[in-house]
Amino acid sequence: MALKPPPLSDVLSQVNELVGGSGLKDEVDKNVRSLVQSALSKLDMVSREEFDIQADILQQTRTQVRALEAELEKLSRDLETLCSDT
Repeated sequence: MALKPPPLSDVLSQVNELVGGSGLKDEVDKNVRSLVQSALSKLDMVSREEFDIQADILQQTRTQVRALEAELEKLSRDLETLCSDT
């Protein structure tokens, strides 16, 4: 079973406890935040707005596909009827 990493806020709190009131606290905090932002920027992610737009487009496409499938089925039945009548 894989271990789940602790939340960033917990890590920052622990680091802040270790460096105490020294001047290192702000520097460590800044560097950790920079490191996390850099790691997140490398992930292949989209904004919530872009996700919602793509989800809407996908729903519209599914609706169109269902309509085309129904139309194709009707045309196939009509063609079978025409062919059997001749």
